Parts: sequence; structure tokens; C-alpha cells
Amino acid sequence: MTKAELVEEVARAAELNKRDAEVIVETVFDSIISTLHRGEKVELRGFGSFRTRERGPRRGRNPKTGQPVDVPAKRVPYFKPGKELKEYFTEEPEGAHSDQHEPVAAGSAAPASDGSAAGGGTSGGTPEAHGGGSHEGFGGQS
Repeated sequence: MTKAELVEEVARAAELNKRDAEVIVETVFDSIISTLHRGEKVELRGFGSFRTRERGPRRGRNPKTGQPVDVPAKRVPYFKPGKELKEYFTEEPEGAHSDQHEPVAAGSAAPASDGSAAGGGTSGGTPEAHGGGSHEGFGGQS
């Protein structure tokens, strides 16, 4: 996803015009960047955290000439995914549909062999009909 696509998604989800959505996205990014620049961490519960790490000086090589080069110490940003985000990606393989996410009413039976839903439901058995089984806040569209 590009920044422009993110702006479009924020505009759609929040029912804003693109300019207002762009201001929101820019503000979030600027806030994260300035907080990291001050040496502080940004922690978004359920999503992850942004921090900086110190990289010590090292001896590298110029890829063009092969000559040794001194690379100075520097601070680099990194992202550490949160528990919920990690679990979202490790629960089931991408593209696999599991019945564990399907809501099942007490006493409901499996769909009848003729393709109609038992118990009077008309939504069918597709994951799309049940919201795709996505986790709230991760990957699902609301």
C-alpha cells in the first residue's frame, strides 16, 4: 500500500475529503518521526512499536572499487510488531479459510446437502457472507 492509497482508505473509512485525510496521515507520520528523532519510542497497542537502535561504527566496502570504507555510527528506526499483529499472521496461512472464525449459533446444524442453509439462514456458507473471518482492526474492511 502506498501513502496515496492509505490517504484514500482513510478518506473512505472516515467519510472525509482526500485533503483532510491527507492532513491526518501526514500528522500521524510527522508525529512518529519527530518522536523517534527525540529518541523516544512510539507504542501503538495491538499494532506494534517504533523505536530507534544505535548502530556502531563498522568497516564496510565500496561496492564499486572494493576498497575498505569506514561507516560511522548511526541511529536507525525499526518497527517491532505487537502481539496481536503477530498472532493475526500466524493463526492461519494466507488464503486458507478456517471454520474457527465462523460464528456458529447454539443448536444450529450444518448446511443441508441441497446447498440451502439449515436453520433458515440465507447468507450462504461463504466467508464473505460472514465478514471474511477477519480480525477487528487487522486486514478486514469495515
